[in-house]
Amino acid sequence: MVPRQQRAMLSSTQHHCAVLGKPIAHSLSPVLHRTAYAELGLDWTYSVHEVDEAGLAAFVDGVDASWRGLSLTMPLKRAAIPLCDEVDEVARTVTAVNTLLLDENGRRRGTNTDVPGMVAALRERGVDAVESALLLGVGATACSAVAALASLGARTVMAVARNAATAGELRAVAERCGVEVALVSFDDLGSLDAADVAVSTVPDAASAVVADTVVKRVGTIFEVLYDPWPTVLAAAGEQAGRTVVGGFDLLVHQAALQVELMTERTPAPLAAMRSSGVAALRARWGK
Repeated sequence: MVPRQQRAMLSSTQHHCAVLGKPIAHSLSPVLHRTAYAELGLDWTYSVHEVDEAGLAAFVDGVDASWRGLSLTMPLKRAAIPLCDEVDEVARTVTAVNTLLLDENGRRRGTNTDVPGMVAALRERGVDAVESALLLGVGATACSAVAALASLGARTVMAVARNAATAGELRAVAERCGVEVALVSFDDLGSLDAADVAVSTVPDAASAVVADTVVKRVGTIFEVLYDPWPTVLAAAGEQAGRTVVGGFDLLVHQAALQVELMTERTPAPLAAMRSSGVAALRARWGK
């Protein structure tokens, strides 16, 4: 059940949005969305709620007609799918809903802004087309990366897995996207052919041990982490003169898309959102 103080908030006539997940205290989404509302002249609220898979249905059922959207992070992106009246093609392809759109009639539409957010982040750095890619990791974020790379033209992805047995969902997503995936181990990296882009979806410690090998084989590094920054891989890419795209770029672009979908105002104030996010990160790091 939704706690009493949350129920009181839900009954307000003001438009509301929120980010849900567990853990959630670290999220920069409130900073980004609230900045957008201020820039757009909207008197909307954007709150933060720690919600796990077991509590998601109760939370969604507890909101009223004043709510317009929920940003969903782990572990809720798949749990949200059965709660939707409609799920768009991108979300169905990667089996992940990171944005739940709500209307005044109570209808729920699930979508995914991670995939187009990745595409936008790459294009912002001049990467408009990809033929081949190297992917570190085979989890949920890697699935979104495959879909993003496919939309940029990639048809071959070398996926580096610590445990190939966990790559079933990645294979399924790749098949739906028309992408051929070759699974390799971290020990195989030194023998791989060059690729246009490397996308790392693994922890910093995991990519650090292969950073030099990866950098030698690609022209662009997409590091999905952003806190702390730079990671060892990102720093190696920058030192080698590679194009480096960071997780913060992804975060801002996917949030801007969420703002546009939830508020029906375009374009979202991307520059202001980026500036406020950078300031929040610097404050977090004590810089």
